[in-house]
Amino acid sequence: MNENHVSARVLETLLGQWRGGASAYSALSDRIRLLTLAGRIPTDSRLPAERDLSARLGVSRTTVTAAYRHLRDAGYLSSVRGSGSVVRLPGATAPTTPGETEGILDFSKATMPALSGLADAAAHAAAELPRYLGDSGFDPVGIPELRAAIADRYAARGVPTTPEQIMVTLGAQHAIALLARVLVGRGDRALIETPTYPHAAEALRAAGARFAAVSVSAGGPDEDSATRGWDEAALLQTLRRSSPVVGYLMPDFHNPTGQSMPAEQRERVAAAAADSCTTLIIDETIAELSIDREDDFPAFVACADARSASHVVSVGSVGKTVWGGIRIGWIRAEPTLITKLVAARCANDLGTPILEQLIVARLLADMPAILAGRRELLREGRDHLERRLADTFPDWHVPHIDGGITAWVNLGSPLSSQLALAARSHGLLVPAGPRFGIDGAFERFLRLPVSHSVEETDRAVDALVASWESLLRHPFADTGYLAEVV
Repeated sequence: MNENHVSARVLETLLGQWRGGASAYSALSDRIRLLTLAGRIPTDSRLPAERDLSARLGVSRTTVTAAYRHLRDAGYLSSVRGSGSVVRLPGATAPTTPGETEGILDFSKATMPALSGLADAAAHAAAELPRYLGDSGFDPVGIPELRAAIADRYAARGVPTTPEQIMVTLGAQHAIALLARVLVGRGDRALIETPTYPHAAEALRAAGARFAAVSVSAGGPDEDSATRGWDEAALLQTLRRSSPVVGYLMPDFHNPTGQSMPAEQRERVAAAAADSCTTLIIDETIAELSIDREDDFPAFVACADARSASHVVSVGSVGKTVWGGIRIGWIRAEPTLITKLVAARCANDLGTPILEQLIVARLLADMPAILAGRRELLREGRDHLERRLADTFPDWHVPHIDGGITAWVNLGSPLSSQLALAARSHGLLVPAGPRFGIDGAFERFLRLPVSHSVEETDRAVDALVASWESLLRHPFADTGYLAEVV
């Protein structure tokens, strides 16, 4: 069990102005529930003892006891002897039978269905496996043919690469976490986008990083196109003044906003990072999922000169293009850094499965055709989602994306966490906007994937309609505190 303990002082800060017109215990339980859904109170965290929290908040212990009981009844807390009250999410426990998840639509994961023909590729890879059975099977760096195939993919994108610059990992998240462990020391400054991919933030935070955040905007109904994308002035200023040891950026089809960084901006950011000796971790897991992007967007490292390129580390995977169940990712970096990463890896794992590497080595040769098929799937999903939301939620702002797999929808009101909570009652799992912030912001936003089928998208929108209407009929007590973090 995670031993993270939320102290009474920390919880008081997170709660903010939680008191409202409703009964004190109801207002307190609602606020803790929203903080849990937003990811600001991590699951498996232990809440403060009732006596400690009541003293800190200046309320009776009976009020805290009733709030905790209400959360337990709703499935948000469990009480374990000796461990106190531990935060849970309803339905988070893995089901014991397939029927327990029947009817639940999961929009919390921005993924695509498994690639057609994946089973055939696996069968061909299995036939090649005997060539490797005479070895130990522990492979911390990657089999030669896969490293060469990945290097060739970079070369096809205008980035000459040798196999010595490639390390194969257990997916992109493993790559980010490994880089964070090697590059970040406790208390070091790390530049990060906001909103951002939450698991990358978690990896950096686990390594001890202190964040310097730079905003990325999808634009809004009252904003012109010039305000979209990265706040370049703040980004360059942060690099120059804070000199972060690392910076995590997703410059192509940014998750969750869908924005892409122009080539000229990439050049300036790469140069500024080199000047401040900042290593940029460039997440390219979605970089090749263009739908109809027209302008020239070269790979980030291709925009860096020889001096700046050594400060750029690229991370990729097949989790978004092929299937999330194929846990193969990679790091492209200077050979000296690859050597350090290989040495550090053995403390946590002993290598990447050979069979999955063989599958990916075969599929990379067909990547142009694979991407063409994915493009059509995403175009259909994007266009249908945009039409449905325009018809059913005319007051919401849905930015048009030209690639990637997510839409960052502006609800117009700070109700994201409440909507996510209500949607669960209508069979839809969807992450609230604050899940993608590092400070509880983005209550006006909801991330919706465009990678689902028309039928699944219709079900999701219908669930959102029912959930939104229920919020309008029965709003939560005192939502004013949510506006403070927008």
